[in-house]
Amino acid sequence: MISIESRDVQVAANVATDIGEGPTWDAQTNSLVFVDSTPGRIYRYRPAVDTLSSFCVGQAVGAAIPRRSGGLVAAMRDGIALIDEAGASFSIIAPIEADMPHHRMNDAKCDSRGRLWAGTMSEHYTKGTGSLYRIDPDYRVTRVVPGISISNGIAWSPDDKRMYYVDSGARSVDVFDFDIDAGLPTNRSRLITLDRSGPLPDGVTVDADGHLWLAIFRGGAVRRYTPSGEHVGTISLPVSQVASCAFGGPDLADLYITSVRFTMSAQQLENEPLSGALFRCRPGVRGLPAHSFAG
Repeated sequence: MISIESRDVQVAANVATDIGEGPTWDAQTNSLVFVDSTPGRIYRYRPAVDTLSSFCVGQAVGAAIPRRSGGLVAAMRDGIALIDEAGASFSIIAPIEADMPHHRMNDAKCDSRGRLWAGTMSEHYTKGTGSLYRIDPDYRVTRVVPGISISNGIAWSPDDKRMYYVDSGARSVDVFDFDIDAGLPTNRSRLITLDRSGPLPDGVTVDADGHLWLAIFRGGAVRRYTPSGEHVGTISLPVSQVASCAFGGPDLADLYITSVRFTMSAQQLENEPLSGALFRCRPGVRGLPAHSFAG
């Protein structure tokens, strides 16, 4: 059982994000890309020199991921966009749910073949109206999983034979059999369910041993689970609204954790002044390399 107390978690960057989301390690530049969703700000943190840069795209953004050809691909309010590295311009290459004006893109991640997986959610939190989409390198869009309430974390097992998927609205993590060649998840089943009166599951990543690391929103923690869904570790955070996590660093042994200030009262922020910060710890295991978009 891995157990890390909040006093052993470092503040990597005290950025006070409204909704810190989508951390992705970019091995090409030894930096972490993450976003502040509501203002549409994309950050790049370089731990070797302890610098943080950012730019704003002018609309909500759920995640930004490096492209193999340079720049970034982002899941934005209006769909999937290509963004130059400096953030000077972007273009929507795949509008998604344009007929649903109160929907936006949320979390996103690339599989090992360079396909982008991104989901949607209602800004009014309407149940069952979101979906998970696959965006191929040629920009073809396929709706893969409908009926989602709050599309969130996505991850794969080290052998690419399983895909894990979080619907925060259903308070669940589901697992699919995954065909990496076809990019097709099948045989969906429930792996983890959180109590409906408690916190929400949010972002997820997988370590080199195949265990899941799940951000517990309003639960002040990141939990480790076995591939069969057994809870076997906890990282406690000094903030309650924990949003997502990703392994990074030269050895992929640092776990970066994003957090949220959104909806917090002045009293809550006084009690949790580090809300919205980017955190880092070393849980004693290594992560898997993040994949970039092949399009």
